[in-house]
Amino acid sequence: MRMVLCPAKPEGTVQAIASKSEAHRALICAALADECGVLGLSASSADIEATIRCLVSLGAQIAREGDLLTVRPIRSVPPSAHLPCKESGSTLRFLLPVAAALGAAAEFTGTGRLPQRPILELISCLEKHGAVFSGKTLPFTVTGSLTGGIYEMPGDISSQFVSGLLFALPLLAADSEIRLASPLQSSGYVDMTLCMLRRFSVSAERTARGFRVPGGQRYTFPGRLDVEGDWSNAAFFLAMGALGRPVSCAGLRMNSLQKDRCITQLLRRFGADVEISNDTVTVSPGPLRGMEVDLGEIPDLLPVLAVVAAAAKGETVFRNAARLRLKESDRLFSVAALLRGIGAEAEETEDGILVRGRKKLPGGRVESFGDHRIAMAAAVAATVCEGNIILENPMAVEKSYPRFYEDYSRLGGCCHVL
Repeated sequence: MRMVLCPAKPEGTVQAIASKSEAHRALICAALADECGVLGLSASSADIEATIRCLVSLGAQIAREGDLLTVRPIRSVPPSAHLPCKESGSTLRFLLPVAAALGAAAEFTGTGRLPQRPILELISCLEKHGAVFSGKTLPFTVTGSLTGGIYEMPGDISSQFVSGLLFALPLLAADSEIRLASPLQSSGYVDMTLCMLRRFSVSAERTARGFRVPGGQRYTFPGRLDVEGDWSNAAFFLAMGALGRPVSCAGLRMNSLQKDRCITQLLRRFGADVEISNDTVTVSPGPLRGMEVDLGEIPDLLPVLAVVAAAAKGETVFRNAARLRLKESDRLFSVAALLRGIGAEAEETEDGILVRGRKKLPGGRVESFGDHRIAMAAAVAATVCEGNIILENPMAVEKSYPRFYEDYSRLGGCCHVL
């Protein structure tokens, strides 16, 4: 499928959709809780639906009525379970330790680039504590029962490995400790996990080398829990405000643990005007200038920030982002390809991208590479291009934001499928 993105200047207010990162965490904790509970979820996506299907396969019951999900927790694990993770790395890496802790005989499958994304270190760690795997790459089946103890792993591959263990280890009879052999990357996502655990009355203590997790804990549902707005997806609309006409995004928590909330600070540094009022952020254009951006804690912001950089005066250097080669696409390659496809100057570096801003961007033909964030970044780019952008595989957005083009069009964005 191809989509035409025409030059346009979106303007107005959009409501932030539910945070994908928080939704995964809330659903898992609810499925492990001691009683039925209700989650407020304003929007779903392919990744969230993957987690729901996998939790149901493990024995949870999840019913939807409008924006509310009623979750009946896992009481007994079926003798065998099929967990279709689709393209969701969070689903796989969070639920793999959970399934092992529950003693499930669980078959995990995945599509897209998920079978190629890193998982060996997590498998090795679980194997040392009683889990048995039928293979090292998807699809595989995990059997056996996880035991407590010391879990050692690198911290610089994926914070999702740590979060998965933090969900699982409280279920074990014995105490456990997570020891990280290298500094933890994307630590903000682990902070989100720890916060969600606390909301379900589960404790985990930070140590000098990682985390200490008491065993024998119970997840207690806190009553109705509403999933907060998603800063990662809001960033695309806020960037449009920096590049064209004022755009507001409502429904955002200013004290959120989501690291991508720093999009407001970064757009200010680029030169845009940013105003915050209660739960709403409004971004208006200003004279943009290049700068240096460390992506170590905010890797998901690269695609949209790179588009802003393409329209800024001077050079922008994005660094500390080598792990982005292991996302839904090789994001250093795919972001550079997107920018060059619309007439911008971009060079891959060892751990990032160098972007040289241009006054005029002609547009052109680009590929999403099956990556939702590349597809949305292309729509942002249409606000500064003189000609059309032809986008291949535009529906990659369904992974995190199925109604993206609907909201984009409502603000005045112009797009149609060929």
